[in-house]
Order: sequence, then structure tokens, then C-alpha cells
Amino acid sequence: MYKLIALDMDGTLLNSQKQISPRTKLAIAEAREQGIQVVLASGRPIDGMRSKLEELNIQSNDDYVLYYNGSMVANVGTGEIIYQQILDGRSAKMVARLANEMGVNTHAFSQIHGLITPKISQFTEVEAQINGLTITEMDFELLEDDHPIIKAMIVAEPELLTRTIESLPAELHEQYTIVQSAPFFLEFLNTKSNKGVGVKAIADHLNIPASQVICMGDAENDHHMLNYAGLGIAMANAMEETKRIADYITLSNDEDGVAVAIEKFALNKTPCGA
Repeated sequence: MYKLIALDMDGTLLNSQKQISPRTKLAIAEAREQGIQVVLASGRPIDGMRSKLEELNIQSNDDYVLYYNGSMVANVGTGEIIYQQILDGRSAKMVARLANEMGVNTHAFSQIHGLITPKISQFTEVEAQINGLTITEMDFELLEDDHPIIKAMIVAEPELLTRTIESLPAELHEQYTIVQSAPFFLEFLNTKSNKGVGVKAIADHLNIPASQVICMGDAENDHHMLNYAGLGIAMANAMEETKRIADYITLSNDEDGVAVAIEKFALNKTPCGA
């Protein structure tokens, strides 16, 4: 029996209109009524997740949330941080210099200033809009080396970002967890941060073994948690690499894929539309 379900948000839980469908909402509610822990696991900051947590009634002292791609994990009700591994100003400056050399843009999340960028781009504006944040424009070279940075990002048009990824120095992959969370977002995290580590922190906190964990996602930043889970599920709209590592492929985020998987594996129903 599965006791924990971790759900990516964008491209997984949310449909193309950034909404949770009625069927998906019902399946999650039924799973929770049966005592299954449901966790949202996103690259978003917590502020960009609150409305969906409230919509799903995941708000109590018994609920947990994974945000910033596992850099931070917290109790939803109390706000207690149960896991945190972040970067610093030195890393943000390195990413900004690298982005400048490659002719792409960058932004980062500071624990003090929020969403920061040396130069506002359309992709930083997308980040701000999705998460309901304000943007602070600032020169990263002015950051102290020990300034608390949660994650830093390179942002660019998909084709340009793909070329940038291919050109990254190999040693960077030893210094950071580097994941692509969207066609235009490349994220640099602490090496001890990823969604798999974050889900494991929650599972260990609740004494749930990995074999009783389901994780669902659609992109590269979901790979660690899909590999960790007893059952890793990719969406039909997922990246091809994500599908290859999954144990099961459900329907797309516009076809109630999350609901179909919960009904099949957690609620033991014969799902319609599968």
C-alpha cells in the first residue's frame, strides 16, 4: 500500500490553464481520506504554491511541502523547516558571469531580497507572474560571498538554453545539482538539493519507506524523485528522458493524468480514461 504521493505542479498537477481539474482534486481528497500523505513538490517558491495548497486543503500541522526543487522542505501548518540546503552569493555571481559569457540571462532567489536579477528579461517576468512575486534588479557582483541564495538560474529561449546546457563546463555538474525545470529555465542548486532528497526527507520524517512512495512529474527536475520512489510516474506530456526513467506513464496533465494514476495505484479503482 502506498502511503505518500509527491506531485510536481507545473505540467503535472496543473493543466495547461494552471488549474487543478475537479477529477484530480477529488482523487487527491479521497487519497488523503484514506490516510495517504499528499505532498506538492515544486521548483516554485512557497509563495507560488500557497493558493494550490489551500485549494487542496493541504494546510495542517500534519502536512508537508517541498519547494525550490527540494532546497527547502517545511511543515505547512507550523512553517517549521525540516530540510534546507541552499547556495550563497559566490555561487550566484558565478552563474551570472557564466550567463553573461554565454549571452543569456539569469536570476536567483535570495532569502533576503526575494527574486533578484541583474537585468529583467521576459523569463524573469514569467517567473514573477507565475509565483506572484516582485522583481528586484541588482548587480550580483555586489552580493556578499555568504549571502543566502536558495537557487540561481540561467534563463533563455529554449533553443538558446539547449545550446547553453551543451556548453556548460563538466566540472559544474560536480559543484551543483543542475536541472532543467522548463524549456526556458535551468536551475543551479546545492549538491544536496533535489526533489528526490526532499521527498526522502519527508518520508524519513514520517517513517515511510521508499517502496511506499509514489512520485509524479514531467521534467528533468523530477528525475531524482522518480528514481527515489517505489513507483515513479511520468505524464504523457513529459520530456522523453523523463518517460524513459519512469515505471509507469499516465495520461497528460490535460487529461487528468494525476487522477488516473491515483485511482489506479492508490485507490485501487479501475480508472476510466486510462
